[in-house]
Amino acid sequence: MSISSPFIHRRVATVLLTFAITLAGLVAFRLLPVSPLPQVDFPTVSVSAGLPGASPEIMASSVATPLERQFAHIAGVTEMTSTSSLNSTSITAVRPQQRYKRRGSRCAGGNKCCTWQLARKSAQQSSLS
Repeated sequence: MSISSPFIHRRVATVLLTFAITLAGLVAFRLLPVSPLPQVDFPTVSVSAGLPGASPEIMASSVATPLERQFAHIAGVTEMTSTSSLNSTSITAVRPQQRYKRRGSRCAGGNKCCTWQLARKSAQQSSLS
């Protein structure tokens, strides 16, 4: 008696077992913890400044605002947050890593060579200006 003989003689049971295994696989697949995007830590710049006796409004207008204007000149900054409280302010600027794309071209002599060009989104550039 071979290992396949019970499955040949009991075809209905074999089909039901196949459906049960398939259903269990689909349920298990749905329960897998998969995130849609990988967790990436982008380069950030964090600055904390203090001014004794200053209110949050003064910290925001005379300390945080000039720093934010300077951070806006950093190329590629897409997100900036600032928090002002009594005697202190903190500013965080996020700059995603630059992505380079490969671009094929013909070099002198007809040989194929590759150049690397910085791929930038026009939306990122226009949102900062």
